[in-house]
Amino acid sequence: MSASDKSSSSLFLGIDTGGTYTDAVLWDESAGPRGEVLAKAKSLTTRHDLAEGISGAVDRVLEKAAVPAASIRLVSMSTTLATNALVEGQGGRVALVMVGFSEEDLDRAGLRAALGSDPVIFIPGGHDVHGNAQPLDTSKLEEALPQLGASVTGFAVCAYFAVRNPAHELAVSELLRERTGLPVTSSHELSAKLGGPRRALTTLLNARLISMIDRLIAATEGFLAARGIAAPLMVVRGDGALVSASFARRRPIETILSGPAASLVGARHLTGLDDAVVSDIGGTTTDVAVLDGGRPRLDPEGATVGGFRTMVEAGAMHTFGLGGDSEVSLEDGGLRPRIVLGPRRLVPLSLAASRHESVIEALERQVRATTMGRLDGRFALRTGVPDRHAAGLTPAEEKLYATISADPQPLDRLLTSNAQAATLNRLVARGLVHISGFTPSDAAHVLGRQSNWNAEAARLGATLFAKRKDGRGEPIAPGPEEVSEMVLAALTRRSAEVILETAFAEDGFHGSDAVNHELVQRALEQRHGITKMTLALDRPVIGLGASAPLHYAKLSGLVGNDCVVPEDTDVANALGAVVGQVRVSAEIQISQPQAGIFRVASSEGPIDFGDEERAMEEATRLVRDAAARRAEQAGADDAEIVLDRDIRTATVEGQRTFVEAVITATASGRPRIAA
Repeated sequence: MSASDKSSSSLFLGIDTGGTYTDAVLWDESAGPRGEVLAKAKSLTTRHDLAEGISGAVDRVLEKAAVPAASIRLVSMSTTLATNALVEGQGGRVALVMVGFSEEDLDRAGLRAALGSDPVIFIPGGHDVHGNAQPLDTSKLEEALPQLGASVTGFAVCAYFAVRNPAHELAVSELLRERTGLPVTSSHELSAKLGGPRRALTTLLNARLISMIDRLIAATEGFLAARGIAAPLMVVRGDGALVSASFARRRPIETILSGPAASLVGARHLTGLDDAVVSDIGGTTTDVAVLDGGRPRLDPEGATVGGFRTMVEAGAMHTFGLGGDSEVSLEDGGLRPRIVLGPRRLVPLSLAASRHESVIEALERQVRATTMGRLDGRFALRTGVPDRHAAGLTPAEEKLYATISADPQPLDRLLTSNAQAATLNRLVARGLVHISGFTPSDAAHVLGRQSNWNAEAARLGATLFAKRKDGRGEPIAPGPEEVSEMVLAALTRRSAEVILETAFAEDGFHGSDAVNHELVQRALEQRHGITKMTLALDRPVIGLGASAPLHYAKLSGLVGNDCVVPEDTDVANALGAVVGQVRVSAEIQISQPQAGIFRVASSEGPIDFGDEERAMEEATRLVRDAAARRAEQAGADDAEIVLDRDIRTATVEGQRTFVEAVITATASGRPRIAA
């Protein structure tokens, strides 16, 4: 049966927008127990105009499947853009407003490090643990707004004990929206958990990501409308659940680990394996997680990305700055320095040269030079984001940014001092500039194992890198082929290390310490003495990603178990995006601020009751209604709601005493599809 004969009521389109590629897959739900992939395609992710990459992939899929665009009934997407931004320290410039907190609170939960140079304002207010208010004073904030509004892309608001009473967050957020018109994120909207500094961290990161996710969704919606696809648009969250595009726009932080979460769903769907370690290698990151009994292990403490532990519920995903486009460098010191990969992503030289001929000319000039410069093989180019994202640059940053264009410029001609190198790194961290240089993708081009970009530029870059000197003053490799083999071997070895690090961490060890232990390193290198060290996982590895067949070919010997690379591994994320379910939850607390008073912490403010039973009934009604509303907003069709009650009591002199209760409602169901 041809694709055009398939039942149009069951055709779903999955899209995954990664740091390098945008993937698309057309899936027929009705074709057997696992459905059928009718067509798949890839296109380069175009950060300056995300619609280009999306349209390139989707148009190819529709052409291959020979189905009309209007027959698609559901569109769902996953993305690594938010994850990559946090790993690379990128995102918009945000002002953090802390209500009722002090300067010392920045030193908790990594908040000061996450804030960086972004502005923070402390104002009096907030509530106590029972929701009782302190006096709110916004005068300091109002005085700063004229300057702040012109130098940031959004605001993050966190008030003391806002999860028990959000009144002050609501008041401050309304003030900010009214005066500036910029996006505002309030902490109580993202988490009901206690822990103000970590909630503030989560809110800050959410505010930074809003413009990025908004651009992605707007680009996708614009493309779908232009092609006559009227199907609902869904987005994968970090726990693998689907939510509507409008839901994701307000809570983009929940899309961190979206791509990896979709890959877990896709891995289970493609292989049927219930117990496995799933390792998904992309251009920027490798994401590793564990499947137990067909479900991903969840991280009870919240997702950790880019070194920051958030309050986002997600699979226990371990994200490493390791991928096909990782920066290749040498470790400092040592007679025979190791090859170091990542964590920063570079634009591969082969990719840059495929679009800009000037890259070849500059590389040839550097190869011909009698002496090698420290900036050889490196270029800078603008990412193409709108100019408004350059708000708040220092004079030095503005000056350098003005000299950088969309055409890659060699750093040996662009930079004139070490100070400018630091300035350039700050522009990269802001997401305004890309660095292009030698990567594992280039090494694969040199060896003929990848052929989609410009192999000549890759070879020139490898030639320059091979000339780097070791501790004895000798070149690190005889030529481009040898150094490329070294880079690919280093990537496979490092892939084994991050998989083992994840396994150790899931077993309760400190993962990085365990994998760096001399005995583990001896086992990996198979350096045997009188004792013979071996390592083995208790379950197979599922290798995902377009480059998995290349980089994981020799992985099984390092991890002591099979490595399964499924047929459609290159689009596992896009497939996982359409086979999942909508799942959202709401939580409400009941406390007893004094004997005989049972306080329900509702989203509209605290409600007091004279007995426990009535408080529980009202809390149950409120949380069920909240979950139903969220499920509707998230795009669920006929959601089922499950309640969980955690009632904490104490026994004093034989009498039961109520302490606190937490009621959680979880709503789940398949997404609505177009009629």
